[in-house]
Amino acid sequence: MTAAGVISILCLRQLVRLNRRQFSARAKSVLSGSQTNDQAAPPPTSKSADKMRGWQLHNYGDIDELQLSDMLKIPQIRSSNECLVRIRATAVNPIDLAMLRGYGATVLNKMRCQPGDGIEFPLILGREFCGELVQTGMGVSLPLRSRVWGVVPLQATIGSHAEYVAVPSYCLAPAPKELDDSEAASVLYAGLTAWSGLYITGGLGGPCGATTASGGGAHKRVLVLGGSGGVGTLAIQILKSQKVQVLATCSENAIEMVRNLGADLVVDYNNPQAMEELCKYAPYDIVLDCAGQGGQKAAESKFDFRQYITFSSPLLANIDKQGLGVGALKNVFDLFQTNVRSVTQRGGLVKWGFFSPAPQGIQFLQKLVEQRKLMPLIDSSYGFSELPKAFEKMKSGHLRGKIVVKLREETGD
Repeated sequence: MTAAGVISILCLRQLVRLNRRQFSARAKSVLSGSQTNDQAAPPPTSKSADKMRGWQLHNYGDIDELQLSDMLKIPQIRSSNECLVRIRATAVNPIDLAMLRGYGATVLNKMRCQPGDGIEFPLILGREFCGELVQTGMGVSLPLRSRVWGVVPLQATIGSHAEYVAVPSYCLAPAPKELDDSEAASVLYAGLTAWSGLYITGGLGGPCGATTASGGGAHKRVLVLGGSGGVGTLAIQILKSQKVQVLATCSENAIEMVRNLGADLVVDYNNPQAMEELCKYAPYDIVLDCAGQGGQKAAESKFDFRQYITFSSPLLANIDKQGLGVGALKNVFDLFQTNVRSVTQRGGLVKWGFFSPAPQGIQFLQKLVEQRKLMPLIDSSYGFSELPKAFEKMKSGHLRGKIVVKLREETGD
């Protein structure tokens, strides 16, 4: 298992090296006749045309480690499938706060650092965005100046908390006209996390649910723990769009909001009597943990289930603490031990769910937005210069939807 883990990391590292070396020249020379160099190049954002503003991280720690600079280099397109996007709006997610503190650094640095240099800073956080496509590689068919929405792979050193971001073309798509910039910047990271947990990890729609944008899961019964957060609110809407029976937990003051999302039954997780009512609907096809309880809590629940899927796995944390080899063994042991208890006491398996930037997932979410079956909830909104306040809001918890950061007003679009 340890050897397999090392081989996987080395393969990923090699792929990153190849990506960086291919097509190192900027893609302006391959644009077609009607697209001049001025149209292909990003517009000036500061004193120099190749500089941008962004929030950098030079050390892991707390929010005061975030530093705003207006002299950062605009990312360069380095492969035929990359796209450069001028960001209009972005969001702050729990993973940003975790990565600020160093979460996942051991694995992610193996993927993003050049061999032998070991340099992991500076980093720019931010996992999702809505913006304008300003430059593309040769293999991209999207037209320039398109309004797009997208996500940033976790191993990227330059995230969306800046004026520009470069991402592979499979990580973005035309933004739905049904959403404004803030709304479009609030869907994909949490939405793809929920979609991946349900359809890839949970197999809710069968093989087609994970490999296509078809969805599925009609007449199944799913319990969503933490239905008022960013992932939970979108998971409920996804499930209801597929005719799944949905039950959810949240705090008392969010019950009405979660009920309005379409949940068939919503209970206060602080009310023991209300939680007992959930036993009447067991066994659940899936219990989706969007509340950060983790797999260890699965066996302690009072209701049976076939699958318990949590987005709070110890996978990266174990490797951060104990290194790649020992951490990988610890992950295997933890998952085995958790499942022995879960199967014995509740009859179902515990699985770990993860964010996946899958194009079929983006297509699925886009289809639901266009059908007006999915709408993000925005908890609060901040200007770009207020990004540390957005992190403070995330740190305080008890959110009702997503935290948005707007760049468009300040960049003068």
